[in-house]
Amino acid sequence: MLFADVIGQEQIKERLRQTVREGRISHAQLFMGPEGCGKLALAFAYAQYLQCEARTPSDACGKCPSCLKHAKFIHPDLHLVFPVVKTETRSPVSDDFIKEFRTAILENPYLNLNTWISSIANENKQGGIFEAESNEIIRKISLKSFEAEYKIMIIWMPERMNTQCANKLLKLLEEPPAKTVFILVTEDAGSLLPTVVSRCQLLKIPPVASADIRTALQKKGIRDPVLTEITHLANGNYLKALIYAGQAQTDTLNFEYFTRWMRLCYKRDLVSLVPFIDELHALGREKQKEFLSFCLRLIRENFMLTAETKEVALMTPEEESFSEKFHPFINEKNIPFLSEELSKAYFQIENNANAKILFLSLSLQLHEWLKN
Repeated sequence: MLFADVIGQEQIKERLRQTVREGRISHAQLFMGPEGCGKLALAFAYAQYLQCEARTPSDACGKCPSCLKHAKFIHPDLHLVFPVVKTETRSPVSDDFIKEFRTAILENPYLNLNTWISSIANENKQGGIFEAESNEIIRKISLKSFEAEYKIMIIWMPERMNTQCANKLLKLLEEPPAKTVFILVTEDAGSLLPTVVSRCQLLKIPPVASADIRTALQKKGIRDPVLTEITHLANGNYLKALIYAGQAQTDTLNFEYFTRWMRLCYKRDLVSLVPFIDELHALGREKQKEFLSFCLRLIRENFMLTAETKEVALMTPEEESFSEKFHPFINEKNIPFLSEELSKAYFQIENNANAKILFLSLSLQLHEWLKN
């Protein structure tokens, strides 16, 4: 990962580059910052910059053999430690999940712990860095460098280390091998052993500036008014901004489907309904469930408009414009049936119902309820 790939944080980047220029590279560094600030991305960018064979004053070259390996997180002198989940038979180590972790950070280097753990565990398990990992850390650090001048070990979420592992890490930090750099990436330094923190050079990373989040989202095609709203809600958390942006794009698509579906159902336009249902079928089960959840929400919001409740309906300007004419069709007579059948459809899709048959049957029922 290049420094250029990290959103904002220009002062932090310059501070890291300066350590390289001046030859003041601490053997143990603690990157601390809140979720979504880019601390893990900065650790990767710094590691690539250190190991680049043709670095420039501002960034790694991105083209040398070292950079090409860093682009896939497979450089032999870059070692990664991160929380994993225990199995019934053994205490796992990071290397047991290294392929999954590489895939996850290639997809989103701003990921959080919950996202990562949920991707490798089917149950509600807690991630941890266990004692077996400390033996792997010692083994890897004792190896000679394969290619680069520095061996680098990035430890993500060291606050998840158990006591035995943390104590063994402490000994390494006290007497580190030459040309070895530890980068600990944490959200909560207070949960680490004080002796571990005291042996690291602390780098506090602030939330991402709103202007930088806004610019990054613009490059992804997000436009106002959604852009301004997401930037405000993110509050310096770029991961949260990405989640909101993804939801906004999903909601935009679902809104288009919803308006088309309601109009086709009202007209009972079977000729157009069949290809439309084919589109819904092609979405796949998870997106069909998201669509039905969206329908339930917008049906509810329209009933609130009809009932003139004091509770404020939560709708985008586009949804409000559509609902001005649509909400009279949602009333106290049909809202129980609409809610029940849409909820039932959600659970039927979840249980592998035939989507084409389900949506066709539901469309015919919607016609009757909207007309009455």
